[in-house]
Amino acid sequence: MSKTTAHIISHSHWDREWYLPFEKHRYYLVKLMDDLLEKLESDPEYKSFHLDGQTIAVDDYLEIKPEKRELLKKYIEENKIIIGPWYILQDAFLTSAEANVRNLIIGMHDAEKFGSFSKLGYFPDTFGVYGQAPQMLQQAGISTATFGRGVKPTGFNNMVSDSVNFESPFSELEWQSPDGSSVLGILLANWYSNGNEVPTSEEEAKQFWEQKLADARKYASTPHLLYMNGCDHQPLQKDLPEAIRMAKDLYPEIDFVHSNFADYMEAVQKTLPENLQTVQGELRNQRTDGWSTLVNTASARIYLKQMNHLCQIKLERLAEPLSTFAYMLGEEYPEDYLRFAWKQLMQNHPHDSICGCSVDEVHEEMVTRFKKVDQMTDMIIQEQIEKLTNKIEINAPAGYSHAKPLVVFNTVGHDRHTVIEKVIDYERVYFRDMSFTKIPDYLKGKVLPELAIVNASGEVQAASIEDAGVEFGYDLPDDAFRQPYFARKMKVTFATDKLPALGYQTYFLVEKQEATEEVLMIKNDRVIENNHLKISVHSNGSYDIEHKGSGKTYYHVGGYENTSDIGNEYMFKKGTNEKPYTTSALKANIQILENNAARAKMEITHKWEIPVSAAAELEDMKDRLVWHRDREAGRSEEMTTLVLKTILTLDKESEGLAVKVTIDNTAKDHRLRVLYPTSLQTDHHLAESAFEIVQRPNKPEVEWENPSFDHHQQSFASLSDGEFGLTVATKGLHEYEVLEDQTTLAVTVLRSVSELGDWGYFPTPEAQCLGTQTAEWFVIPHEGNAIEAKVYEQAYDFQTPVVCRQAEIKAGSIPTNNSFINWNSDGLVFTSLKMGEKQDDIIMRFYNPADAEKYLSIESPHIADYYTSNIIEEKLDKVGETYANIPVSKYKVMTVAMEGRK
Repeated sequence: MSKTTAHIISHSHWDREWYLPFEKHRYYLVKLMDDLLEKLESDPEYKSFHLDGQTIAVDDYLEIKPEKRELLKKYIEENKIIIGPWYILQDAFLTSAEANVRNLIIGMHDAEKFGSFSKLGYFPDTFGVYGQAPQMLQQAGISTATFGRGVKPTGFNNMVSDSVNFESPFSELEWQSPDGSSVLGILLANWYSNGNEVPTSEEEAKQFWEQKLADARKYASTPHLLYMNGCDHQPLQKDLPEAIRMAKDLYPEIDFVHSNFADYMEAVQKTLPENLQTVQGELRNQRTDGWSTLVNTASARIYLKQMNHLCQIKLERLAEPLSTFAYMLGEEYPEDYLRFAWKQLMQNHPHDSICGCSVDEVHEEMVTRFKKVDQMTDMIIQEQIEKLTNKIEINAPAGYSHAKPLVVFNTVGHDRHTVIEKVIDYERVYFRDMSFTKIPDYLKGKVLPELAIVNASGEVQAASIEDAGVEFGYDLPDDAFRQPYFARKMKVTFATDKLPALGYQTYFLVEKQEATEEVLMIKNDRVIENNHLKISVHSNGSYDIEHKGSGKTYYHVGGYENTSDIGNEYMFKKGTNEKPYTTSALKANIQILENNAARAKMEITHKWEIPVSAAAELEDMKDRLVWHRDREAGRSEEMTTLVLKTILTLDKESEGLAVKVTIDNTAKDHRLRVLYPTSLQTDHHLAESAFEIVQRPNKPEVEWENPSFDHHQQSFASLSDGEFGLTVATKGLHEYEVLEDQTTLAVTVLRSVSELGDWGYFPTPEAQCLGTQTAEWFVIPHEGNAIEAKVYEQAYDFQTPVVCRQAEIKAGSIPTNNSFINWNSDGLVFTSLKMGEKQDDIIMRFYNPADAEKYLSIESPHIADYYTSNIIEEKLDKVGETYANIPVSKYKVMTVAMEGRK
């Protein structure tokens, strides 16, 4: 039997922003780092400090103290200050799969500049972790992980062998992804502060260690006990060497060491029992009472999630693939700018930031960061499509003159149909050519011909074309001063034919040659219909969705439910014995907004009387720090009018219904959800997570006490009975619940609360989200389940806009219509196309959502050689030259590296 060793690891869990805004927390970070460097310089007994697994703390410090860089680098190289592997400690469920990968890649990239980094999957305070994390870590060369949430240990007195209950008798366990990849996991069973502020006096030290040794031994499977010497924003314990000497004097039979995770993990692995518990998949506290899962951070300040979603989409699915297309044609890839944009975005991804569970000042700064990322990505996208369009051979279709080309880029990994809405310049007059005072009247006086949209073969597309007036504009040439102009504008709305995956197609605004009959999509004032769906709207604003392919109809869906919320930014809590308000008995105002051959829109307006806030006793409970679970409060007797304007949009070829609600939120302390009753009998459902479409039970485990059983989603959640299914995809709406009837899917569209929660009282009036709020989702009826029906393709179509650019008739080096990369598989999910971080290779990533092997084939005239890769973009095995055919095992995340510009 090995000697008991107490591994004391110094750290400070550094929430970059939380109950204080970033700059106030940074003020204390600088003090901590100054103290740490001084201690390392002056005291050889102080061995090391774990800098919370994130490299951004180094950046934040050096912005204030750049002269400390070499000294800091020295101690990082010597493993006395231990950084990485992450850039920031992100929330795992509210940031995209690709954002989690970039966090790891950029963290490692930045850490390597200082010579050394931790090979530990560090999730000390992440609010649950996605199930594919072990696979990601293994691919990154990381074989161990530690986490503070997600698994409930039972301890020795309650040991259960071969349990299937997602719990472990030990803090040490095997954590396994769906593909079978696993890492050694260490649950911080006594939290990441169990060794904080170790006493140096004999009496206090004896009392401290008696309790701490017993607590750690309760869960440890080896004689190596872990003590985390730190907590949130904890100052350096400068007298730790003295405290360790005192502990050694008191307990000579125990080896007390100032340790680090690398040494601790190595010692643990040598002394593990033969059979550790295996915990599979997601870590979401499934076996707890459900009151501290922090899942409702998914709906706190939904506007932040929506802004983050937009920025992620623009980076992952627009800027990066468009830049890669341009690189294939000889252009420079904007690597530095894209990395900078990612880092700006990820500064909003820490778990107390993107979760919306901080004070108002934090989230005000986040909005500014999101706006900056949005501006950066817009410029990158604009420049790349200009470069690409300049290389396209564009000739007017036969028989048409004066054609105005429109190039439509499709950056998702599959062919798609969509509807384009764009305002274009029908005619420009520059200030250099005419007095600017005369240009507007000149343009307004032009008589416009009847117009149509055709494809490159001259085939007429379903379209609506409107005069959009005269507007000012300007060019910013690369080689000249700005060029102002006025333009006669036209708003064109048209349905595309099939757009090629990872490619583009060219359309033309032309003078109409012959009259065509327009087939309207709304035939009466309550029914919208295309070849796939029939939507019938009821007087209360709910609607029926008929799926023509299967004959299945979903009745009275899309109604709203409203309840109080007397919880906080972390957790939802409905008032006592409360019956929800619904729109089922309201009379809605219904009107047609748009009706043509390409698209139809119908607006449903509800004026809904609900309580203005929670009852007054809630304020007293907050003042007394009553925990959310124990709060008892009703709703105010004073009422307010909540105005909801819901727009239903159905495109010509769409297989789903797009929904957007605008809410004039005049109420506080409440939660608003949209309900989709399905009548589908099933005990489980599917939801998209990081690199996974995960199956979850509709009902919680027996330990669960919380009346709510809310979950996270990335792009969609779905119910299916095996024959029929209904999926709801969203834009930045990450919270859903399958209600007690197990057939109704409820998606949260707004949550209003008034305080941060946690360890004190921190008012957050902006978290009430008063004023105008919006939410968007997409309802997809289908046959089979979500994986079989490949609804992820439609979900990504809904989330990812196509990019349309006006062009000119001209010569070029690539065809009028084209696809840059052709790939095929029977059900892989495409997630990314980008250039490598370290080498000029094209990186393409997929995951297999199914419990069966798939084959991936890829070919492109622009690719020289194909390799398999791992998640951190290291080349593995060559798999082809002009063509690649790659087996992808079940639930595998597959990255392919391609040498481009052949």
